[in-house]
Amino acid sequence: MSFLEHLDELRKRLVRSVVIIVIAFVFCFFASESIFRFLSVPIVRALNEAALKKATMSGQTGEEEILPLTELKPGDGGKYIFEKATRLGTVVVQPGASVQTVVGLAPEGEPALFTDEAMITAHGVVPKGVRLPVDLKAAASDENATIGERLIVTTAQEGFTLYVTVSLYAAIAVSIPLLLLQVWGFVSPALYPHEKAYVTPFILLSSIAFIAGAAFAYYILFPPAVSYLLGVADEFRPLLRATDYFDLITLIMLAMGLIFQMPAITYVLARIGLVSASLLIKSWKIALIVILIVAAFVSPTGDIPNLMLFALPMIVLYVFSIGIAWFFGKARRTEAEA
Repeated sequence: MSFLEHLDELRKRLVRSVVIIVIAFVFCFFASESIFRFLSVPIVRALNEAALKKATMSGQTGEEEILPLTELKPGDGGKYIFEKATRLGTVVVQPGASVQTVVGLAPEGEPALFTDEAMITAHGVVPKGVRLPVDLKAAASDENATIGERLIVTTAQEGFTLYVTVSLYAAIAVSIPLLLLQVWGFVSPALYPHEKAYVTPFILLSSIAFIAGAAFAYYILFPPAVSYLLGVADEFRPLLRATDYFDLITLIMLAMGLIFQMPAITYVLARIGLVSASLLIKSWKIALIVILIVAAFVSPTGDIPNLMLFALPMIVLYVFSIGIAWFFGKARRTEAEA
């Protein structure tokens, strides 16, 4: 093929990749709310843990026990602090106000929170026995119940843009096997016929590696990183923009998904004969520099502990790739030799 023919083939592969992502985007957009809630779980947990820790540390005597709403039972009493402006009948209670409460049974038989004293505000008086708009049952079953109070949007169109962005990232993630197939289709003409048989293990291993990398970032890397960030700013009440948060977590998950491709790509290149264990060992200094640069780019903070939190998995993957190249590697052969 000539140079222009290679460019035309590349154009065809890119167009097909775009079509694949667009089709996946349409399906992901209908599930964007569920994807949104799934990706928001780490930050909601971190915010709740930070708020509970802050409330515990701010206690004056240490004798009062702080209980989450999920653990309250009928008959339990305590002071309830309003986190946002709340309307109780004709009275609006401002954030930060508190009132003594008790858990009782609502008319429908479900536990509910009631005022246990009269509450005087700037707008009027809230008598004793008024039911507060707190759904204890929902709080026990839905850990995302407070997300509307935690992640904010600052413009009218930001909510829609957020769902579009989340859907696009999700479309790229679910399209990885087909996108990898397009990559293989572009490079396969440079391979011998017997080497093209590695397309199936390449697609399978790469897809599994991408899922493993994204899951590793979601469950292992991101929670301690975001907890550290919130801990640094513990003197402030965090009002996090939803767009900034989702840009961060999707960047980390996609980046780790791609980084986890290292063993799968090494396996294919070693089987073909383009990469050997000795080559990877000789290049360890360059690989270490590249790993640290990538870790600094992916890590949400610039501190050494968080950077190493991202760099260590990549170092382990590189060492694992050396083992794969040593175990599966072989010299490249022509079709006649094969």
